[in-house]
Amino acid sequence: MPKSPFIESIRFILRTKRYSLKTEKAYLHWIRRFIYFNGKRHPKDMGELEVEQFLTHLAITLKVSPSTQNQALCAVIFMYRHVLEKDLTNINFTFAKTPVRVPEVLSHCDAIAIIDKLRGVHHTIGTLMYGGGFRISEVLRLRIKDFDFDRNTIFIFRSKGQKDRVTMFPELAKTDIFKQIQKVESIHQKDMDEGCGLSSLPPSLIRKYGKAATNLSWQYIFPSTTRCVHPYDGYICRHHLHQTGFRKGLKKAVQEAGVLKRVTSHTFRHSFATRLLETGHDIRVVQELLGHDDVKTTQIYTHVLGKHKSGAISPMDSR
Repeated sequence: MPKSPFIESIRFILRTKRYSLKTEKAYLHWIRRFIYFNGKRHPKDMGELEVEQFLTHLAITLKVSPSTQNQALCAVIFMYRHVLEKDLTNINFTFAKTPVRVPEVLSHCDAIAIIDKLRGVHHTIGTLMYGGGFRISEVLRLRIKDFDFDRNTIFIFRSKGQKDRVTMFPELAKTDIFKQIQKVESIHQKDMDEGCGLSSLPPSLIRKYGKAATNLSWQYIFPSTTRCVHPYDGYICRHHLHQTGFRKGLKKAVQEAGVLKRVTSHTFRHSFATRLLETGHDIRVVQELLGHDDVKTTQIYTHVLGKHKSGAISPMDSR
């Protein structure tokens, strides 16, 4: 299927501005949806009215969530501003207000019960997520070089908002990580024997590091079962596992553990923060471990606990 020169021009600008691959896919998806909704007309021949009609269709007809609606609006604004060099100044549509929700968390017992039901490499991933407050994307992108066994820390490179941070390395995960490194070493040696061995690196870094990217330290701790072509630089490499596999394993583990709450991979991150506050850790420490810019973001977990600075208790419990 031939590629659209216009879509490719948007992709080029997204990559020039260092947007993530995930954002690139999402933006191109919504821009295509916008074009198809308007009968495949070129965006340069459309304006505020067509954008308003598209967003209204998403909100009223399809009843998408506020965050989805905002993402579609961001994608269309990006296209007009950076590709067509035209600002939508008179658009009669604003960003939808996203409701502030208190995250659902697991008790310590439920979290451990679910992790114990996870199998193989998924058990190690779950242990790290609950033990270190990882997002699923962060834990899957970990490389061997990111683990510091002496300081009991794990380095997280360019996470959300392009920020680096350091978090805890759970003692209970060390044995599994040692075994996983041995597995990675075996896979990597096989790749090297077959003339490959390059790890997947962020765009253009392969030119900076060259053959150094074949070192074991650069390999993902949770490598994919197959090699692939790098989406940006075109070389043969081994990426990390996809999130889908862990999500399926997690769903099964939740059922086997008999936990009735809705549990996603991000629930472990919420539960990590709540558990630290519950066991008396300072909120500033939790903020740093989670990588939050503002402590107000971290304070949502005090609501999860049902406790505030005053240490308030229920009137029914104070008789």
